[in-house]
Amino acid sequence: MDAEKKGYLFNIGTSLAAGLIISSMIMGWSYKASKKSADEAITVTGSAKRRIKSDLVLWNAGVTEEAPALTDAYKKLSVSIPRIKQYLLDKGIPEEQMVVSSITTTQLKGHDKDGNETAEIVGYSLSQGIGVRSTDVEKIGQIAREATELINQGILIQSEAPHYYYTQIGDLKIEMLGEAAKDAKERADRIAQSTGNSIGAVRSAKMGVLQITAADSTDVSDYGVYDTSTIEKDMTAVVNASFAVD
Repeated sequence: MDAEKKGYLFNIGTSLAAGLIISSMIMGWSYKASKKSADEAITVTGSAKRRIKSDLVLWNAGVTEEAPALTDAYKKLSVSIPRIKQYLLDKGIPEEQMVVSSITTTQLKGHDKDGNETAEIVGYSLSQGIGVRSTDVEKIGQIAREATELINQGILIQSEAPHYYYTQIGDLKIEMLGEAAKDAKERADRIAQSTGNSIGAVRSAKMGVLQITAADSTDVSDYGVYDTSTIEKDMTAVVNASFAVD
């Protein structure tokens, strides 16, 4: 083979090799670019808030009586509890909404001159309560505040703060999670549009903890908040979502 033909074949081989290298580079760049695009995602948090009103109240009140003899303490208690019950009936609370608890008995021990408790029993303390469960939340709240009137009648009532609940949380939660997911999508849309992109399919979605706080409260917790001290509350649902970027 003459020198001219050898040179021609060499040039062809060199051109083919260069073409393969360039083609590989272009394909590699294209793969990386498409992979990078596929890996891009926007992660956002969407939320929804509703003002809710409690539809159930639980309230407990009770009395404690003490006496040197157990029978005397019981006699005092057997007078006080019926009077509390009658007071609640007079206030308009139906008897079926009341539950009288069992009696709790505590022995009272004596003390020596240094104030240390001794083994001697010097008396007895008996406690009993009445629990109220009602859907008339505002009425029970008012009665709970007024129950100290019994003190003027010689009954040392111990009135606890009412606990207010909303019993339709399950149904409302589903609806609000949908609203929170919609809010997350709208947020992701705005972010993508600001960079000249658009969002694609949902990569992942996770429900956050439910916060039920007193109205206008800013309290939050990683484990969720459930306020029972107020009739009106704010319920907040959160959804964390990730969207592909197109």
